[in-house]
Amino acid sequence: MEVTELDPRSTARALVAPGKGILAADESFPTMEKRFKSVGVESTEENRRDYREMLFRTPGVESSISGVILFDETIRQSGSDGVRFPDLLAARGIIPGIKVDKGAKPLAGAPGEKCTEGLDGLRERLEEYRELGARFTKWRAVYAIGAGTPSDTCIHVNAVELARFAALSQEAGLVPIIEPEVLMDGTQAIERSADVTGRVLQAVLDELYVQHVRLEDLLLKTNMVLSGYDCPDQATPEETAYWTIRCLEHHVPSAVPGVVFLSGGQSEETATVNLDAINRCGQQPWELSFSFGRALQASALRAWANDPTDLATAQGEHQRRAAETAAARTGTYAPGEPSTTVAAHA
Repeated sequence: MEVTELDPRSTARALVAPGKGILAADESFPTMEKRFKSVGVESTEENRRDYREMLFRTPGVESSISGVILFDETIRQSGSDGVRFPDLLAARGIIPGIKVDKGAKPLAGAPGEKCTEGLDGLRERLEEYRELGARFTKWRAVYAIGAGTPSDTCIHVNAVELARFAALSQEAGLVPIIEPEVLMDGTQAIERSADVTGRVLQAVLDELYVQHVRLEDLLLKTNMVLSGYDCPDQATPEETAYWTIRCLEHHVPSAVPGVVFLSGGQSEETATVNLDAINRCGQQPWELSFSFGRALQASALRAWANDPTDLATAQGEHQRRAAETAAARTGTYAPGEPSTTVAAHA
């Protein structure tokens, strides 16, 4: 089913349609080089194109994937048949989107902290991306938990930039996905992660109000609330779900149509189990979905790197992971058991 021209509100809701979520395929050049190096593949433009074409053409994946976040290089590329990637996705009923930030850079006056750059020239770039087929955008800010961090300065500066990005995206008729990511590195207990995530979300939502951003026409992409990855007392999936939902309840208005969680440093299985636990908590005022990158791609990348000509195996891994994550999106994931969606498209 081809994606027709959707208004922003309809686009936002379509991205968090029941049983579906977003594939984050917007890795930068350094990130792709790191991913490819881990599986023994050179990060050339041709290899990046071939790998992403494998993902985008996976049979049946449109039943689980509502949208794909592209990188600047990728939105300009075409498949082996000459069809542009945005058109390829749209023809399958998958909404094309684009990462528009320029990455996190050191924040002046706040040693060890970062702010995201990319506002210069953004209005013009948004116009170009819309012409290229994008229907939504994404901007990421990062916050590290440590002794005295994140600082009020870091939280405020990034909130202002996220809101400015959102306002410009809505001006261009695009749906902004606002991504304030609290990094879960460290030894902190889950309560500390929840406190920092709450502070960050509140600052972002306050600034969205100041800059007249329409909450109904955006999505929030954020971290799950986890124990620090090096914490000796790791929270259970149920505890993760409790603190994540509690944080959203305290800081995110019901006008926001959906929250799409990032997988961060979690493994494929851990991210899926935690997403499932979150969605087993009952009905919430927002759709609770996913916008995973590595947690949707790791198995497929390994299979593709092992034999780039064996597309069936690599695409089978990608379809399996998409279906499993979609099951977690509805709180019906059963670890170790084939998903009904996988069986339907086997």
